[in-house]
Amino acid sequence: MDPSAYPAEHAQLCLMLPRDISAKNLTITTSSSAAAVLSSSLSATSNMAAEKDMPDAAPPPDPSLSRTAAPDAANSSSVPSQTIHIGTRKSLLARVQADEVVRHLKAAWPQHNFEVHAMSTTGDNNQSTALHKFNEKALWTQELEVLLQSGELDLIVHCLKDMPTQLPKDLVIGGITKREDPRDALVIKPSLVGKYRTLAELPAGSVVGTSSLRRIAQCKRFYPHLKFTDVRGNLGTRLAKLDNPESEYSAIILAVAGLNRLGMGERITQHLSKLSGGMLYAVGQGALAIEIREGDERVKELVHAIGDERTTREGLAERQLMRTLEGGCSVPIGVETEWVSRKGLLDTDVGIGVKPAEEYHKLTGIAETDLGGKTSENKKDDEGKESETLELTDELIMRAIVISLDGTDAAEVEARRRITSRQEADEFGFEVAKQLVAKGADKILEKIQLDRGIIQDQGNA
Repeated sequence: MDPSAYPAEHAQLCLMLPRDISAKNLTITTSSSAAAVLSSSLSATSNMAAEKDMPDAAPPPDPSLSRTAAPDAANSSSVPSQTIHIGTRKSLLARVQADEVVRHLKAAWPQHNFEVHAMSTTGDNNQSTALHKFNEKALWTQELEVLLQSGELDLIVHCLKDMPTQLPKDLVIGGITKREDPRDALVIKPSLVGKYRTLAELPAGSVVGTSSLRRIAQCKRFYPHLKFTDVRGNLGTRLAKLDNPESEYSAIILAVAGLNRLGMGERITQHLSKLSGGMLYAVGQGALAIEIREGDERVKELVHAIGDERTTREGLAERQLMRTLEGGCSVPIGVETEWVSRKGLLDTDVGIGVKPAEEYHKLTGIAETDLGGKTSENKKDDEGKESETLELTDELIMRAIVISLDGTDAAEVEARRRITSRQEADEFGFEVAKQLVAKGADKILEKIQLDRGIIQDQGNA
């Protein structure tokens, strides 16, 4: 494959001057206010260069593995203070996520003011329709993107998994912050916690709530004795439905990241993964993406200071896989990515894919970085000076699945590759998608689209 056929998705960020936010449906909050609330189908290779998250750079750089260091006090103090307008959704989780980004930005750029503006999106306004019945792919982003395009917002904080793989042509992902635990979680009804801990233990006929076709399809494959029904609403609403003694739900499946960010991690009764429960997570799950206007160089500088290169490469590989398959939130595509040390896990040893999911948070070869880009295991250069840049010696494992809606047919791939640049991450995602197609993923996706069309036609009759 010619490498030039792949997009070199490099972050482009910028900063806009203060402006008046006039949109009537915006609610202005601050970082502290959100905290107070908390306390109460295969694409053609020739088209890939135009279908990208991050714009090309010429010549494409090979980014550092450590996060870019925040400017020191001497440099940052010389930059005039400005007010940066940040868009997010109105839900409590969305505001907490925006707060997380604001904290990082304030640490890197203490001279600036950051205002969070929250609004509802199509997905927020319709809480009754099952997600897979929406035809739109920008359920959670479109209204905010209009304000970003108009200049009323400087950047938007999204869950990466909520972002469509095809962004408006003048908008890009400017940066991706360090990933929270991306796995799914099983949450059991409180009255049943003492009796059951896992999906396998739930008795036949138990009702499990989830709005995700990906989760339902994978669960039907391994747990045909269970029933699955849609459950919509923000995280608190879904937990309330579960906890209601009169509700039908024995359990619900949620994202670990959302529970952790809201301080509800203790509700988790089972962490789901390939090795535990047979569940692969959604593309981009657990990561926060910052969307900006393409070519807005001042915001580029802001966001570049808080991005996480390791997470970015994971996200780019996962999104390229989904983009190539032309999938979205309503298509059962699951992934699982992890970095493994070439020194600590060799093909001649016990093989790949053996590290338990519970070890996800542990680094396996790349020293962890703090917000300022300092590494916990700095290396020395030829002159004996400490270097903040780590050489990539790890490889990325990607497990991916495309599964039929009833869970009876699946195409699965597990691949491994050394990733030294963002372009290589794109290439890896594309190659994994091709392997899935070779195993029949295209036929599964075609049938899903056909079945959905029949259902929609019947609904319109």
